[in-house]
Amino acid sequence: MGTSTNLELLDEIELKYPKKYKVYLLNDDYTSMDFVIDILITVFHKTYKEAENIMLEVHKKEKGLCGVYTHEIAETKVMQVHKRARDNSFPLKATLEEE
Repeated sequence: MGTSTNLELLDEIELKYPKKYKVYLLNDDYTSMDFVIDILITVFHKTYKEAENIMLEVHKKEKGLCGVYTHEIAETKVMQVHKRARDNSFPLKATLEEE
């Protein structure tokens, strides 16, 4: 194997790492702080203190970072947030952005 073949192989291996996506909760004027904390604990597996800090970030900065995941997991978490929010009559929204 020549060096050019090794480099091509390395390029192929690098391409196989999945892109990561940041999941954010977006601020609104209606969703209760308690519900946001509950979502962060149950959907994103945060401790109460972490959830409280993220909830305050959402409140102060209009959005808060919940975690970084592969696309499928990030998409699933966004869908879980939207379903739980709908089921509880809250307009809470989550979004994902490529890292």
